[in-house]
Amino acid sequence: MSLASQALLVLSNAPNEEFAEQLARLLVERRLAACVNILPAMRSIYRWECQVEEAREVAMQIKTTAAHYAELEAAIKTAHPYAVPEIIAIPIVDGLPAYLDWIKQETSKERNA
Repeated sequence: MSLASQALLVLSNAPNEEFAEQLARLLVERRLAACVNILPAMRSIYRWECQVEEAREVAMQIKTTAAHYAELEAAIKTAHPYAVPEIIAIPIVDGLPAYLDWIKQETSKERNA
């Protein structure tokens, strides 16, 4: 498997379900992601600008390939309301081959509609 075709699980958070859905649709429509899972009702506690903060957020699990990571990251940063959105890419080292192939197929820019 080439490095570019390496499947990735990208984790991100959104301030609410509406934004998460809009971002998910944008990423899938642009073929930057094969699938985005939206997991609502998460509570985050974190340090920001020297203060301990708490927020209700929505978790997002984004499936893509390494070849699309830079463009996916840029799209999230451009659309996201946070100054520093969480964007963490984790290589998928193993999985059902048919599912991993599906990720590659669905993020292929050459696919018709």
